[in-house]
Amino acid sequence: MDFLNLKKPKNELTPAVGRILIAEPFLSDPNFARAVVLLCEHGEEGTVGFIVNRSTELMLDDLLPDLYASGLNIYQGGPVQMDTLHMMHTTPVELGGNEIFPGVYWGGSYEALQDMIAAGTYDPAQLRLFVGYSGWSPGQLEKEVEEGSWIITDLTPRLLFDTSPENVWKEAIRSLGDEYAYLANLPVNPQLN
Repeated sequence: MDFLNLKKPKNELTPAVGRILIAEPFLSDPNFARAVVLLCEHGEEGTVGFIVNRSTELMLDDLLPDLYASGLNIYQGGPVQMDTLHMMHTTPVELGGNEIFPGVYWGGSYEALQDMIAAGTYDPAQLRLFVGYSGWSPGQLEKEVEEGSWIITDLTPRLLFDTSPENVWKEAIRSLGDEYAYLANLPVNPQLN
């Protein structure tokens, strides 16, 4: 769609672990409309990431009844394997995980999380849980980027942990600089204007 032929700067970055994908304003796929996806794996076997701006009505104890935690809601990471639960956090000493960006970790121990919850030492502002994930087969994401469906930029942990889900897409667009700023104010469906 290439932003409906809107004039925009060329996207110089390529997909890589720790980068985010920002959906172009008029991406029609309902799974990814106005989505911001954090990439956690990217290689010869494909790409895995998590939509960071789709909160759900689910809470942790809805999925794991033994793990009640106040203020710890669940995000929809993507349309793939909606029966899986994934963790993103900033506490590797306690939870473990793989560093995907300086200070941001993917994965970890749910037993350790249970211990942190029981002790009251977890910080819900530094932890995100996702049902499902977003995935692309080898070459698929690169093709979508070439078609103009995504803008790629580096993650800012503030977007992941400090920005409310409903503001993440606009903040991600604004973080790209003045040449992209106008995109943040485009309507979802310009035909309805």
